[in-house]
Amino acid sequence: MKRPKYIEEIEFQLRIHPICAILGPRQVGKTTLARMFIEKFADKNFHFFDLENNLDLARLENPMLVLPDLSENLIVIDEIQRRPDLFPALRVLVDEPKRKQKYLILGSASRDLIKQSSETLAGRIGYIELTPFSLDEVDHENVLFLRGGFPKSYLAENDEESYRWRESYITTFLERDIPALGFQIPPEQIRRCWMMLAHYHGQIFNASEIGKSLGVSDHTVRKYLDILIGTFMIRCLQPWHENLKKRQIKSPKIYFRDSGILLALLGIKDEKKLNVYPKLGSFWEGFALEEIIRQSRARSEECYFWGTQSGAELDLFIIKDGKRIGFEFKYTDRPSITSSMKIALADLNLDHLYIVYPGKHVFKLADKITARGLSLP
Repeated sequence: MKRPKYIEEIEFQLRIHPICAILGPRQVGKTTLARMFIEKFADKNFHFFDLENNLDLARLENPMLVLPDLSENLIVIDEIQRRPDLFPALRVLVDEPKRKQKYLILGSASRDLIKQSSETLAGRIGYIELTPFSLDEVDHENVLFLRGGFPKSYLAENDEESYRWRESYITTFLERDIPALGFQIPPEQIRRCWMMLAHYHGQIFNASEIGKSLGVSDHTVRKYLDILIGTFMIRCLQPWHENLKKRQIKSPKIYFRDSGILLALLGIKDEKKLNVYPKLGSFWEGFALEEIIRQSRARSEECYFWGTQSGAELDLFIIKDGKRIGFEFKYTDRPSITSSMKIALADLNLDHLYIVYPGKHVFKLADKITARGLSLP
């Protein structure tokens, strides 16, 4: 499947930076996207290093002896998280005034986990987060909700094959990908934590409560959560604090970023089982929240939730481009205004509040309050 908006973004980033990093979870299509970009723009004048290939890994053992001699205009380095020590070398190379090489680097961990990239290459690198498929890229919302957006899961021949692929993905992620990032954690231990977090999807994160259930410290739970956030599996939505007299919630909420991975962890294989699951509404609301964040092209630091101890709350609060926009997610075919929404609209001084529901229509409910379907025509 073509992903033109990402191709355009790579081209843009490489116009203004010597280095562009495509970051995203494993198997999301980073390598495929890079090759699509090469096919369109590089005119075959490129060099590709795959750091999961032992030969390429060995060739870059001494990067300052290899990279300067390459004549190609574009150099692609895949799985950069395996060699974060390359970043200082890249900084030296791109700072040479006569050098015209551009670098496209691909990584399966966030820039917070690959700390050297943000610290060493500040001002020289542009970041793109490649997500699994979104609604604007596919035709079937229900299939995307059930299978998630990883290409091999969404495009599988049937639900059974999709489910089996996700099971295998989870095992590989725990047994190979996490250790490859340098974390020496027993796979079964972090699997138990991940499954426990599935039951907290869309809820306030309580490290102490989860730790007691697992028989580990709250510090260990937070460490595991940080790893899952840094590998794009979990979204941690921070609370927004206004200067108000009301007592406000101060702990974050957690959401699985891919609904297919969430459902696979819970053993939900098909629509029949999903449609009778007690937390169906909560699952859909988390799926919709992730979609809205992507549609809004909002960065993590622009996204919050808001809640008070008295019960008023807002599922998603985005502050972007000088606008304060609120979102409530309701798994219903009859969205309506609640007193909590009115409080949020006034207390947060929202420019607009949207009630997102599983439909295809948009209609106004009040001044500054609009109901909108997740799947817009």
